[in-house]
Amino acid sequence: MQSVLSKANIPGLTDEQVLIARAESGDNKLRLKEENQFLKIIRAIIQEPMVLLLLAASTIYLVSGNTADALFLAVAIILVATISFFQDSRSRNALEKLKQFTQPVAKVIRNGRFTEINSDDLVPGDNLVLEEGTFVSADGLIIHSNDFSVNESVLTGESMAVFKDRAKEDNRVYQGTTIATGLAVIRVTETGNNTKLGKLGKSLTEIKEEKTPLELQVGSFVKKMVVTGVIFFIFVWLINFLKSYDLPDSLLKALTLAMSILPEEIPVAFTTFMALGAWRLMKMGVVVKQMKTVETLGSASVICTDKTGTITQNKMALAKVYIHSENKIFMGSDSSPSVRALINAAMWASEPIPFDPMEVALHESYVSNTPQDERHQYYMIHEYPLGGKPPMMTHIFENDQGKRIIAAKGAPEALLKVSDLSEAEKEQVSDAINTLGADGYRVLGVGTSAWPGTGFPEQQQDFRFTFKGLVAFYDPPKENIRSVLENFYAAQIGVKIITGDNPVTTAAIANSIGFRGSEKSITGEELMKLGEEGLSRIVSDTNIFTRMFPEAKLRIINALKAKGEVVAMTGDGVNDGPALKAAHIGIAMGKKGTEIAKQAASMVLVDDDLGKMVEAVHMGRRIYSNLKKAIQYIISIHIPIILIVFIPLVLGWVYPAIFSPAHVIFLELIMGPTCSIIFENEPAERNIMSQPPRPLSDTFFRTRELATSIIQGLAITTGLLFMYQYSVSSNAEESQTRTMVFATLIAANIFLTLTNRSFYYSFLKTLAYHNNMVFYMISITVVTTGMLIFVKPFARFFELSPLSLPQLALSIGTGFLSVIWYEIVKWNTRRRFRQTHLCLQTEARPDSAA
Repeated sequence: MQSVLSKANIPGLTDEQVLIARAESGDNKLRLKEENQFLKIIRAIIQEPMVLLLLAASTIYLVSGNTADALFLAVAIILVATISFFQDSRSRNALEKLKQFTQPVAKVIRNGRFTEINSDDLVPGDNLVLEEGTFVSADGLIIHSNDFSVNESVLTGESMAVFKDRAKEDNRVYQGTTIATGLAVIRVTETGNNTKLGKLGKSLTEIKEEKTPLELQVGSFVKKMVVTGVIFFIFVWLINFLKSYDLPDSLLKALTLAMSILPEEIPVAFTTFMALGAWRLMKMGVVVKQMKTVETLGSASVICTDKTGTITQNKMALAKVYIHSENKIFMGSDSSPSVRALINAAMWASEPIPFDPMEVALHESYVSNTPQDERHQYYMIHEYPLGGKPPMMTHIFENDQGKRIIAAKGAPEALLKVSDLSEAEKEQVSDAINTLGADGYRVLGVGTSAWPGTGFPEQQQDFRFTFKGLVAFYDPPKENIRSVLENFYAAQIGVKIITGDNPVTTAAIANSIGFRGSEKSITGEELMKLGEEGLSRIVSDTNIFTRMFPEAKLRIINALKAKGEVVAMTGDGVNDGPALKAAHIGIAMGKKGTEIAKQAASMVLVDDDLGKMVEAVHMGRRIYSNLKKAIQYIISIHIPIILIVFIPLVLGWVYPAIFSPAHVIFLELIMGPTCSIIFENEPAERNIMSQPPRPLSDTFFRTRELATSIIQGLAITTGLLFMYQYSVSSNAEESQTRTMVFATLIAANIFLTLTNRSFYYSFLKTLAYHNNMVFYMISITVVTTGMLIFVKPFARFFELSPLSLPQLALSIGTGFLSVIWYEIVKWNTRRRFRQTHLCLQTEARPDSAA
């Protein structure tokens, strides 16, 4: 790299010059006119149905002269607004941190050295190095380039790459475009809002918050409940008004019912769970770019993974070489002239600034095997980037004396096609490829050519090459990859290898790591010849896909999706972009991935560790499971609140207004934090990674789960109505009856929280789960409820009265019994599961008599 610097004479800015430039131009950020976040949140809070109902109730109390209740509801509005503001801030802060993690980096020349910086730190005058697969982070002029082309579709809409050079009229590059081929150094001229993209008012870094399928389900459910609330409000108001002709009183009773119907905790819980889930994943080294990815993770049913750098360590070492002229395999460290000549040719076919691990290994072998380093004497005059099926690449170098080197490397099959070899010679090379591949080596073919003059052919395949031999690299599997695969298989997630490597090498690596299905594979060319029916069968039955190219990868992903699979795809190169975008979950590598791959993907593995994907799936399942528990809890606890308000009112019982808006809002203030804090912090259940993936079309409101929540709610309602009637039959006053019903509901709420922490395991087992929030929230609920009942000022305001020990015990016991019955259901579920599991084991066991 330093030799390129000296050849191009590009010293770069000094630290002092950078500070001066930044003081003049500011950071390299696109600053768009946006609504003030605080005002945006306030406007959203004011539009919340619950806030509007509280405001209406507070106004009625004030007009009626009940200042204390009006003041309490006004305080409640502030509390609801504060909670909403807090939840929104947590979600927004999590997304802001995600933006920081997904910010592109830029490679610049400063103080005569290459260095990586955040793209925000670019300043005018910087010398920005652009390579294939990177994003352009600022506008600038080309000052040095090699076969450099740019995709400017973000600005022009034209998808074809445009070749550029400093000598051409079109010698500028623009922020937001991507490098298609080659290498260049540009001098930055504009940054931030002064760039062409900035003047258009576009922001590539903005995370768009799209509505997800589950979010749409939640929104639809809440809207239906709002409509239901309006209908019941009108109905109850008419009944009470026609009975009493007391407008304020009838309105308050109707508002109380409407407030009890609104499940306003559900959308808040959904947003909180997803945003905090993304934040938790980020802390694990998994950066998700949109909340919908968090939602999809738990549904992943197939992982399509690359081999190099994902399954293997991506630490290439030149292990062996095959010399065609001698038809013999040598160690890569051999110093014989023929081995040295092959390594030299392979090095000249590599990038002069190597970043691919194989090319780095070739440069290192060249330095260690060559008496005199000639790299600084030659400069590249033409380049053919990696292309063709199978792929190859060709570089043409020349020195000041006009001596020329034309060298190519790539898939051995590609070099064999363009070399003058007899069938017998090709058979010898194929035998060598199979021998090296069977030992797990990655094999490249190497060839050289000659061409007089400068009118080079349009395609590299038009050269006639002399086949020199093969270079074989060993890239050992990652130490944890066997356990990673076992975890995927245990979670009932299929794994497929999609690689550009040859079938023999891939099968050898797959066998060494316990990969299932390593006995069968198909190449990209074979796959593209299949019809839709044959393709559908192959993608199901085959787990290894070799010699793949972008169109073949994309076809595999789409075929799997057509079969109903939820596909996760890993990728790191420029050509992986289409498949990454097509997959339900596109996964880019944080270290070896190109910027194009990272932008196309929906998530990034910061450390290139596929094991993090296991943790991500675990987290996705945990988030969905806990969110489902929270929503079921909300539905279950809302039902008794609705019915204990509705039934006495409609049936004209002796104490029709058992609860007022003050009671309902107090219960809402308990339920909101319970679902958003307790359930969000719940650890994953022990069996969560042994269950099959959740279908992507799954809904929170399936008949079985909804029926469970409704029955739980009706059971609690039965307990409340029993307590109401018991109290009335005991000639208790209204405040005494209200207190016993209220205490029963609070007790049922606590036990429901504990029971619904798992719909499979006993609540006694879940007490051992590590979640401090359970203790804190229940303690706050108990202490606050005790204060409302036994502290006179609070009791007087809420129209409650102290309970005797037997009365309190009866209320708690009734609340307990109205919930604990579900433990019998869970016990029966566990019993049936064990019986089924035992039967399957018995069927799988060989007949001892036989």
